[in-house]
Amino acid sequence: MPSAGSEGTPGIRIPHRSTEGTAVSNGTSHIRHEHETSGAIPRRSAVRAAAIALTATALTLSLGALTPAGAAVQPADRAVIEAVEQHAHRLRTTEPGTPGRDLTALVALAQDASIVGVGEATHGSKELFQLKDRLFRQLVKKAGYTTFSLETSWSSGVRLDQYIRTGQGDLRQIMREEFQGSYADWNNEQFLNLFTWMRAHNRDAAPGEQLRVMGNDVNDADPRQYERILAWTAEHRPALLPELRRRYTALLALPAEMGERTKKWLAMPQEERKALDRDASAAYRLLEQSGAADPWVLQEARVIAQMTSVLSLDLLDPVAGAEANRLRDRAMAENTVWWQRHTGGKVLVSAHNAHLGYESAFPASHPVVQGAYFRELVGREYLAVGTTIQSGEYWATDTRTGEPGVFSTGPAAPGSNEHTLDRVHHRDYYVDLRRVKRDPAAARWLDGARPTFVVPSGYPSEPLDVSLGRSFDVLVHLHHVQAMTHPR
Repeated sequence: MPSAGSEGTPGIRIPHRSTEGTAVSNGTSHIRHEHETSGAIPRRSAVRAAAIALTATALTLSLGALTPAGAAVQPADRAVIEAVEQHAHRLRTTEPGTPGRDLTALVALAQDASIVGVGEATHGSKELFQLKDRLFRQLVKKAGYTTFSLETSWSSGVRLDQYIRTGQGDLRQIMREEFQGSYADWNNEQFLNLFTWMRAHNRDAAPGEQLRVMGNDVNDADPRQYERILAWTAEHRPALLPELRRRYTALLALPAEMGERTKKWLAMPQEERKALDRDASAAYRLLEQSGAADPWVLQEARVIAQMTSVLSLDLLDPVAGAEANRLRDRAMAENTVWWQRHTGGKVLVSAHNAHLGYESAFPASHPVVQGAYFRELVGREYLAVGTTIQSGEYWATDTRTGEPGVFSTGPAAPGSNEHTLDRVHHRDYYVDLRRVKRDPAAARWLDGARPTFVVPSGYPSEPLDVSLGRSFDVLVHLHHVQAMTHPR
């Protein structure tokens, strides 16, 4: 969930305040290794965390307190357990490519949507990424989905999409170069397998059945994005070229390498960032007002203007940081909707639970999130699917040392959402929460906010109170997950 106030732009991490008020450094290392302090995290009282850096977040939480095997089920919990039991569908596996009969009901729920957001409770667990891969393959086969949208920059998505469509480039190299910093979690074996399958599908697919990848995020734009805009302008609107070049001169002077470009942005005085924002906005307006501009070129210019509007804010100020996150989440939703409308294919959006739900888990730092904007923009055409885990392992960055590693959580503690959901007789399952909420007692339980495991990419932190019923349409619950694996 890279963002201002959480994980931020890839390539650099800066200090933020922990919930206890002590300074914590997010570090700069992106070398993955097993940290010596990995282990279960004790559950504590829920707090609302508000971080303010445009970097990788340390907003994490845990359900680590051990639960007595025979802990009594409270009456309110029993009501929701019984209601979930009535409507839950067993999930037999998350392994991609396996027969999808157990996903039939979930595919049917996504059939009437044009965009389905599938969240993850952590950015670093294998089964959560596998679930998206397996579901996407079934949605392609049975529900007309063609695009996998990822929480990464638009320009990274363009490069991946080119590979998926044409086979141009080396996939492993593309992933290494594009998934850096707080996006490094995407450089995993699970997404490598998904993109490999998508490329294989496209070799034999008819033109109208080609699969696509898009990046809907606005934290970065590489030089090729500007060059595509300028090349089109030189050919189709040459009179605009001198002014457009002038507006993009300072932006094109930023370092070509993503990590260095990010450092430059963060070191830049705010007045300089504001000047770049004025130039990017003027360039977009110039193309927009020229008439008959290629919609894809105009969209690329729009994404650059979205990026600079976020980065021009004072990201070390809590109020401005929250506004940056709001602008970013709205831009991600708008870009996805734009893509869906212009390609005509349905889209699966992959991002953190905290982005794709309707209600923010971090209201102080993320006042309005992507899922809420999807609902505003497309209404019932959007389906929000959240995930919960009872226990397991995940990759994250230790915010005390800056070192990434494998950490663990669980079993879920009494009083948490996961503890109750894990009492359902299926080990792994999914359920339409809207149907469960037809039971008044179950609706009250689901709409209540309870401690929930929400780890974007940092360890350790505090539990967050989340209302599952107000956040998601559908929930996938997994009993146990393993840490994601990296490409060999």
